Amino acid sequence: MEQNQRAVRRIRHELKFRLLQVRAVRHVTPHLLRVTLGGDELAGFVSAAHDDHVKLFFPAPGQERPSVPMPGPNGMVFPEGLPRPVARDYTPRRYDAGAGELDIEFALHGDGPAAEWAQQAAPGQYLGVGGPRGSFVVEGRFDGYLLVGDETALPAIARRLEELPAGERAIVVAEVADVGEQQSFSTGADIQVQWVHRNGGKPGDPRLLAGAVAALGKPAGDWYAWVAAESTVAKQVRQVMVENWQQPKEWIKAAGYWKLGAAATHEKHED
Repeated sequence: MEQNQRAVRRIRHELKFRLLQVRAVRHVTPHLLRVTLGGDELAGFVSAAHDDHVKLFFPAPGQERPSVPMPGPNGMVFPEGLPRPVARDYTPRRYDAGAGELDIEFALHGDGPAAEWAQQAAPGQYLGVGGPRGSFVVEGRFDGYLLVGDETALPAIARRLEELPAGERAIVVAEVADVGEQQSFSTGADIQVQWVHRNGGKPGDPRLLAGAVAALGKPAGDWYAWVAAESTVAKQVRQVMVENWQQPKEWIKAAGYWKLGAAATHEKHED
């Protein structure tokens, strides 16, 4: 397929807010937790791309159910007289309309409100879910797909690999704490996976992922690259692709899913 037949198209969705209930909790790895949500309000949920984001609303201390907003003309409208909930962006890891289930995976590093909630999550508890507002869908076929990220990106990477058609090519470069955090991916694609271990180092060191990508060498053909990690890390990985690979910028999507020293950030890197 010619390059001009490839495109990244944004699909907008009706913004809905839902109050859902935890159905199950299980560890994917020691520090990656999958929480399965369900409830009548989940009906009609739409997520068209692997890196979509929903906004999770967490109960305030002493609160059984979080305050879930309603869409208003100028954004979210919260119920009066109730504490405004802490909210964070997460990837819809799996949606099963038939079973009425939505999976969200939490990286259990750090001490933020999302990780703290996930560590005590149990069936029957409530969580608010808003969105996704839209999806960025990659159209057309590439010669391969490069997926790069740390623990926060693994749900999106795993979902992308599951959704790739059989026979597609993909390279994954994933940073995790140690060998115990590696996971197996379910996919029909032809994949090559390189795990990068911190082995006691702190998350957010750009030398690890950027160095691993620089050492790869550009594969033959036209590849689409997707990167998500700490913001500075994602920016440096993108720079390696642009400068070392001469990768067209329009075929790179790079985002900071978190940022050292900051809370609740999501930054896109493009120019």
